[in-house]
Amino acid sequence: MTWLRGLRARLVITFVLVGGVCAVAAAGLTYLQARTDLVAGVQDRLLDDFRNRVLLLSRDVALPADDGELALLAEDLEVGDRKVYVVRDAAIPSDARITAGLRQAVASRPELAWQRVSRDGVPYLVGGSRVMLRAGGTPSGITVYLVESLAQAAADEAAVLRAAQTAAAPVVLVAVLAGLLAARGVLRPVADLDRAARRLGEGRLETRLPVRGGDELARLAGQFNETAAALERSVGELREMEARSRRFVADVSHELRTPLAAATAVTDVLEAGADRLDADAGTAARMVSAEVARLTRLVDDLMEISRFDAGAAVLNLNEMDVGKAVAACLRTRGWTGAVTTDLPEGIHLPLDPRRLDVIVANLVGNALRHGAPPVTLTLRADDEMLTLTVADQGPGLPADVLPHVFERFYKADAARARSEGSGLGLAIARENALLHGGDLTVAPGPGAVFTLTLPRTRP
Repeated sequence: MTWLRGLRARLVITFVLVGGVCAVAAAGLTYLQARTDLVAGVQDRLLDDFRNRVLLLSRDVALPADDGELALLAEDLEVGDRKVYVVRDAAIPSDARITAGLRQAVASRPELAWQRVSRDGVPYLVGGSRVMLRAGGTPSGITVYLVESLAQAAADEAAVLRAAQTAAAPVVLVAVLAGLLAARGVLRPVADLDRAARRLGEGRLETRLPVRGGDELARLAGQFNETAAALERSVGELREMEARSRRFVADVSHELRTPLAAATAVTDVLEAGADRLDADAGTAARMVSAEVARLTRLVDDLMEISRFDAGAAVLNLNEMDVGKAVAACLRTRGWTGAVTTDLPEGIHLPLDPRRLDVIVANLVGNALRHGAPPVTLTLRADDEMLTLTVADQGPGLPADVLPHVFERFYKADAARARSEGSGLGLAIARENALLHGGDLTVAPGPGAVFTLTLPRTRP
């Protein structure tokens, strides 16, 4: 039933309701007026005719009248299907359609009294009047009752009702058609706006809408075009600034590599001879050597980040035993005895060995430098996912630091991410995980728990 929530359905339903209510109201008023006119007209005609005939024929009745004269008067007053009863005032007619209430009304006033009754589904007009003498208007002691069928009037009334109902159906159909036409006229620009907004959300900033007419929807389309144009200009400027920043970082990093290589060679010589220098000179030589090494790592990290930003980072995949590869990373750096490992063999996955080494070295190195033992390294795998977890028992990461751990150059004084490094290590590790189609996440432990997830089947 979700289609009922759509604008088209609501417009059509509104038109149908308004049209239907108007049609029913108009048909009802027409029926009520026709019914009033029809029934009242028939009733007035019958009562006037009866009243006149009573006045005309009762003049010839000799008083006191016997039963024969009463029967003759009743016969003269009957016309068509009309049934007439002429009785003395105290007598009660045998017809059940003449009610006690009507007899009481006839007895209490000189003018004609009437009412409508129904018997076996057939409506009747029942009336009665005492016959008055011309001289002084005194009662004659005779009462005349009328019983007239209104079946034909009821049939005409039913015909009027059917006509009103029949007339309401086309109105509802017209309301449906009008609702569909109105919905089409209103929803076409709305649908165009929806498609344009979707294209704009997909990054197609050149999207524009045609502006037709001068109504509210046309003004909305014009405003959309102005907003899209402003967004396109802003995004274009941001992209240009980002591209310039990336080129600057890449160019500076590239240009620094040659002098850094020369400086590294010099500092290696200075550090090798630092023991033969005096105390201050030796300390200075070692400090310069450490800072040059740190600057070299920073330049290497910047070069790696610039390759990710430029989309130039590629994977050199090799089918490898992940457990053996992680163990080799620890063994190369002399961390085997400092880390508790659970690395089952036989878990094979196509990976880039260099990038896996960068991820493991960064996570384990951070845990050893800033955490507390024991540092554990656990490898697990199922049919869909490989999971590598590095955990320690250190102070952990504050809750306000967790969302920013993988941001570039992010450092917090009380956080595990603080180090003598550049603040790019975790960012590069996560980029390498994403390049493999996986992810790198962090959670509080005790300590901190970093989890690398890689799909068993590459997308």
